[in-house]
Amino acid sequence: MNLFADFGTRIENALETLDLIREKRAEVDFSRITAEPPRDPSHGDVATNAAMVLAKPLGTNPRALAELIVARLKEEPDVVDVSVAGPGFINLRLGKEYWQRLLAAIIEAGEDFGRSTVGTGRKTNVEYVSANPTGPMHVGHCRGAVVGDALANLLAFAGYEVTKEYYINDAGSQIDVLARSVFLRYREALGENVGEIPSGLYPGDYLVPVGKALANEFGPRLHNMPEEEWMPLVKDRAIIAMMAMIREDLEALNVHHDVFFSERKLHADGAQRIRTAINDLTFKGHVYRGTLPPPKGQLPEDWEDREQTLFRSTDVGDDIDRPLIKSDGSYTYFAADVAYMKDKFDRGYDELIYVLGADHGGYVKRLEALARAISGGNVKLTVLLCQLVKLYRNGEPVKMSKRSGDFVTLRDVVEEVGRDSVRFMMLYRKSSEPLDFDFAKVTEQSKDNPVFYVQYAHARCMSVFRQAKEAFPDLDIESLDLATTVKGITDDHEMQLIAKLAEYPRVIEAAAQSQEPHRIAFYLYDLASFFHAHWNKGKDQPELRFVNDKNRELSIARLGLVRAVASVLKSGLAITGTAAPDEMR
Repeated sequence: MNLFADFGTRIENALETLDLIREKRAEVDFSRITAEPPRDPSHGDVATNAAMVLAKPLGTNPRALAELIVARLKEEPDVVDVSVAGPGFINLRLGKEYWQRLLAAIIEAGEDFGRSTVGTGRKTNVEYVSANPTGPMHVGHCRGAVVGDALANLLAFAGYEVTKEYYINDAGSQIDVLARSVFLRYREALGENVGEIPSGLYPGDYLVPVGKALANEFGPRLHNMPEEEWMPLVKDRAIIAMMAMIREDLEALNVHHDVFFSERKLHADGAQRIRTAINDLTFKGHVYRGTLPPPKGQLPEDWEDREQTLFRSTDVGDDIDRPLIKSDGSYTYFAADVAYMKDKFDRGYDELIYVLGADHGGYVKRLEALARAISGGNVKLTVLLCQLVKLYRNGEPVKMSKRSGDFVTLRDVVEEVGRDSVRFMMLYRKSSEPLDFDFAKVTEQSKDNPVFYVQYAHARCMSVFRQAKEAFPDLDIESLDLATTVKGITDDHEMQLIAKLAEYPRVIEAAAQSQEPHRIAFYLYDLASFFHAHWNKGKDQPELRFVNDKNRELSIARLGLVRAVASVLKSGLAITGTAAPDEMR
């Protein structure tokens, strides 16, 4: 049951009864009408802008139109008061019976409350992490991993058909560097003193076991081969080892993908997939032979004004046309992007979402242009850029550098503070804004630590059921149909808690449509605040306590309210990929 969708429909039905609307029905658009919580809860339970958006096309005054609408809405049996505020906003206050029915619906729906069909089954691909397989994941990958995973969970809950995908960048120069770095560790495993790791290679100790494995498998044979022979052997084993490490890192963070797509597949069989994709763009008129303008600023010494094969991306929204084939006849990195996106298009996706680091801002327009060219504008593409995470320990910055080997890995962070703290805090700020992550603060047991505050609310809900069992030993709570007991809920503070629960479906749909999973984390914190506040009122006012051993029926009714809170908390935490504990010590 979606409160705001319900009253959105009721408001439209009321409008349809007005003579003014009937006379000009073809000229008015209801799509801009909203039904939402008022900014100030004291104004009511539902607010609508109907009079504000319809007054102009109807040629009337917003407040005068609002008065006509109010007269119709007063006839609604669940509405106890309707008023006009300001220039024409309409506020509605609902009766307790409506809130009781809504609470019953939440209890019956359980963790499915808020599940939506707004996605209409649209086939959506969410690609995230896609870290180069050159080492363990560091904290720089962490935010995109969590945002992408939570967004995919959110979209699935909102009715999209979602595939979680990881693109393995296992082709290109960085893999050559990886292989040479591993080969050095292989020589080391054979007993050779390799000295200081040369500049340009990966120095991390995580490659030592890979070198030892090569020594165990091949003995000294690789050492006697020329590079062109040992390189492919070492590459294969290095990539397998790095991806196994990355998968373990992702598992530690509770991040899971449905598809791991290898870039090397695009280069297989003489790069047939890349050739096919470029041919497809050529057939559609998006490829030509030409020259590019020189880079802005000082010209590089090796700049050549040469003709090359280009993607006419400026025709589809990009800033500059993009090279597809290098002067030596090899394909550019962007050519692989073309083939990869065509592969996604051929798999039938309606929407493509890329979750990338902030340093990939230059990719946005070219990917959007490519999607328009490949799909003819039929596929929606969105690039979400995650800003940097700055690590602190007790307020002091923690430095990291992946290439030096002196960096903070994702696993380091998870093992120190726990994956729930990492996941929730990575979502507790909009991904387009920088995030400060302090190891000390995210382990505090206080209201200032959002993940603790939300999880503690769920644990408190579970403790209420244990208290009820102690107060009423003969009560079989599991067999109770709590949805039928809600008429005992009448206190105004309890109604406010139900109203906060009622916002959840709207939050789900808004977060999914805006592709902003942080909204779920914010909502959960607000709901936890409402619940803790009501709990604390019970300390001073025993009559408000959830379990009252002197009033069995009221206690059972309130168990229904607690069950509803617990279900929504658990549902939202599942979307964020965070556990909902029954106890916290």
